[in-house]
Amino acid sequence: MSTKRIFLLNGHPAQASLSRKLAETYAAAAIAAGHEIRITHLHDLSFDSDFGRAGYSETKPLEPALEKVLEDLEWSEHLVLTSPMWWGGLPAKLKGMIDRAFLPGRVFDTRVMKGGMPNPMLKGRSARVILTSDTPGWVMRFFYKNALIWQLRRQILGFVGIKPARITHFSGASHCKPSDVDHWIERVRKIGATGA
Repeated sequence: MSTKRIFLLNGHPAQASLSRKLAETYAAAAIAAGHEIRITHLHDLSFDSDFGRAGYSETKPLEPALEKVLEDLEWSEHLVLTSPMWWGGLPAKLKGMIDRAFLPGRVFDTRVMKGGMPNPMLKGRSARVILTSDTPGWVMRFFYKNALIWQLRRQILGFVGIKPARITHFSGASHCKPSDVDHWIERVRKIGATGA
């Protein structure tokens, strides 16, 4: 098995969370398997999450925390994102990080267009999203049409060239049994060991 450079982002804004536990489980398994890991917890990042502009003609200077996220993304061969689903989307601070850091000239190039779309600048990287929610998987699929999964896979990660993006979804997160958490942790440990 070849080893990978893996950037692991825990996208939960709280200091302690299931997302953090899953991120640290993945990291420990990946390190044990010989992969090189950089891990960041969203809670520890200090930045203004409000893009606060119309368009990209004038953007706020990036804080050091956001520059480091971009540096780790550029360094990586594989991105692992752990996040809860809140109100059908990403936590506000995580979405704000993407709004602020995913800029033209850094992750996509508007000077080179193909089929009306900017050229993605993070090609050659894959991703794994470990998503938790209270919403059951069948509701996500049939009622919500997997909207957040589509957004993550196509409109965010795919847009900047990170693909394939595999999604692992654990539902019933707020009121789960300890045995469910144990099962999820074991599943993430196995994924982390392979670097997938």
